[in-house]
This record gives sequence, C-alpha cells and structure tokens, in this order.
Amino acid sequence: MENYIDGFVLPVPRIYLNEYKSVVEKVAEIWKEYGALAYFEYIGEDLKLEGTRSFIELVNLKEDELIVFGWVVFPSKEIRDRANRQVPIDSRMSELVAPLTNPKRLIFDAERMVYGGFQPLVQSGFLDRMGKSEK
Repeated sequence: MENYIDGFVLPVPRIYLNEYKSVVEKVAEIWKEYGALAYFEYIGEDLKLEGTRSFIELVNLKEDELIVFGWVVFPSKEIRDRANRQVPIDSRMSELVAPLTNPKRLIFDAERMVYGGFQPLVQSGFLDRMGKSEK
C-alpha cells in the first residue's frame, strides 16, 4: 500500500508563531532526511462548521492561540515507523525543541496535541502521484 500519513493538530501561542515556524522549518528537513516525502503545517482560519465538533474544542484553544494542522507524508508505514524511532533521538531535535517546551514560556504543549497515523483510503490528486513519482 502506498503512502502513510502522520497527522496532528496543536495550539500555538500567537506571539510565538514566528519562533515556532522557524523551528518547524528545520524540523521538516530532519523528517525528510529520515524518509518523509513531504511535511506540511497550516494555520487554522475557518474552524467552525455548524453541527460538528471543532479543532478549537479538541485542543481547548485559548484566546491568544492559533490552531496548527499538519501532516507528514511517508512512502510506507514501515518507513514512518522507522522515522518515528529515529527522529526523536536525533541530537538536533532536542536542541530545536527545547526552547518550545520550556515551561516558563510553553510554545509546544504535547498534552494538548491531537495525533494519529493514517493509511490511505482514497488518494486523488498530488498525494496519489507523490508516491509513484518517488519510485
């Protein structure tokens, strides 16, 4: 089966968004070194749809925070599993993430992050071509 995606949603304090972005740009490159095909993070803008539960509720968003929605695309679950073992122990990651997890000015709060790994159900568009073009 082609492609596997890790998806996540998390809150980021608005005042630290540029610092967060700077770190994530470097983190994205590390993930790609360990096998990710692509890394995406987007800022929430239109987050409410009547009759549904929102990301705002899931992460208990505070007034001064933004929602970040991201996903990392891997060529397979096996490569994703290997990357998930290797990336956290890469020495660059601890250096990059430490300022984001400082309790005195917490930027990344893992306890409020929603996360999961996903196998394909339907692929129509650039993701269905991504795995094929990388072979």
